[in-house]
Amino acid sequence: MTTYQTDFYQWTQQQADLLRQGAWSALDMENLIEEIDDMGRSQKNALQSYLFNVIMHLLKWQYQPDRRGASWRQSIDHGRNSIERLLENNPSLVRQLSHLVALEYPRARRQASRETGLPLTTLPENCPLTVEQITGDYWPESERLTLNQTFD
Repeated sequence: MTTYQTDFYQWTQQQADLLRQGAWSALDMENLIEEIDDMGRSQKNALQSYLFNVIMHLLKWQYQPDRRGASWRQSIDHGRNSIERLLENNPSLVRQLSHLVALEYPRARRQASRETGLPLTTLPENCPLTVEQITGDYWPESERLTLNQTFD
């Protein structure tokens, strides 16, 4: 058994030390490559998760205005802040936003339908939101949140 299998943290520290020393032949290349791939994938997966959550809550916000509450607004704001932070740290993912929205919209649509009890056909089949609306400060105009609005 290797340290990679028995003590992942120790393995990461050993690999970092070997990289600092330039001891290329001593590196666990197979596992190192796999972990670097996984790190990139995890950033993309996190972005997809945040997009899913924001889209789903924006759909709920738009299609059930009478059920709006602080938790939906907080979830949307939290997701948008997380997207912003993630993209600041991983700017190359910006190029993938449209594609990732297209991937996540059907999932968010289904979940919004389940959570609201609205028939799936009530929600648009194609995403009605732009990337800018999802990631910006967009709230459906006709039901825009006012400063005086109170929450349950």
